[in-house]
Amino acid sequence: MITQNHNGRAAFPYSRLLLGAAVVALTSNFAACSRSSSPDGAATQYTLNPANSDGSFPYAGLVQGKDGNLYGTTFSGGANNAGTVYKVAPGGKPTTLYSFGSKETDGGAPYASLVQARDGNFYGTNSENGANGKGTVFQITPAGVLTTIHAFGAGTDGAEPSANLVEGKDGSLYGTTQSGGANGGGTIYKITTSGIVTTLYSFGVNETDAAGPYAGLTQANDDNFYGTTPLGGANGKGTVFKITPAGAFSVIYSFTELAADKNVDGALPYAGLVQGGDGNLYGATSHGGAKNFGTLFKITPAGNFTTLYSFTGAADGSNPRASLVKVGDGFYGTTSGGGANNLGTAFKVSPSGSLSTVHTFGANPTDSATPYGALVKASNGALYGTSLGSGQGSIYRLN
Repeated sequence: MITQNHNGRAAFPYSRLLLGAAVVALTSNFAACSRSSSPDGAATQYTLNPANSDGSFPYAGLVQGKDGNLYGTTFSGGANNAGTVYKVAPGGKPTTLYSFGSKETDGGAPYASLVQARDGNFYGTNSENGANGKGTVFQITPAGVLTTIHAFGAGTDGAEPSANLVEGKDGSLYGTTQSGGANGGGTIYKITTSGIVTTLYSFGVNETDAAGPYAGLTQANDDNFYGTTPLGGANGKGTVFKITPAGAFSVIYSFTELAADKNVDGALPYAGLVQGGDGNLYGATSHGGAKNFGTLFKITPAGNFTTLYSFTGAADGSNPRASLVKVGDGFYGTTSGGGANNLGTAFKVSPSGSLSTVHTFGANPTDSATPYGALVKASNGALYGTSLGSGQGSIYRLN
């Protein structure tokens, strides 16, 4: 059974209360639309503005729709200060499609990015509210018509989903919840686009089981799904797991204990996995490694683990929170801290672990800062992302 805090939520090293405190520290004089460029080709495309009902604090990355627009969510702000869904054209200003909180049952506080399913609609999760107060799964059309298709918390289906959904090869959507389920440690579930939910696994069956998944799943070439948890495992520092579409679950790697605040492989993975062209799965940990500033790693579907890079907390950045994105023969990612301005970095890493910093955030007062969401490569060849800094959040481009 997983230890829970006084709110009934599974113990979580970066609880929402702590995240909120960090966000308050970042909030400063908030600007309207602004653009800035740096020598490495990065540019802040848009700074979110509460006065325009833009929403604020986009923890989630963007996805590109079939229409070429980029779609995303904000954790708060909007007409009801419960978060938003928005779209933005590459190079343009965002349009708010929906403001959560207009009624109690529609959910709020979305952490996760969206997925566009084969039916053309977008699907996402809310970490709070809904009919049972434990979060929701929603469908939203490209025009902004939102339908709640599931409310968590009525039974052992899970609670407080912080992860994005992924569309499986069978057409169902697969996701995770951070808490709830039969043991309180979260769940893995599948849901049809009409809202029929099946709980595939409840975390926390014993003290060494995985628990508290924060990231979404990845369906690999073998048709199985792979993911990470920042809690649980043999050493309590998180896991990499595998689950079949039918629900057969196994932990394929447990991150090791820290000794003198360091280890070799990393600890507390909040980011999801991405499969490379070599068949390996690539990911990041927020802590651990040689300096306790996080690592990048690869792992085979069978569980053979290799540490690719340990962040130093200096110019290379620290504490990566976002999943990697495959571009060409390498991967791009971000760190939430470190760098020359201690406001994060964007980097490229090869499958062998050679890392180069491509942007240091916070280069000027209007530059983006503190990215938590994953990058997305758009059809124009540029990478787009979101950040929590620059007031109450921004959308940026990396050429």
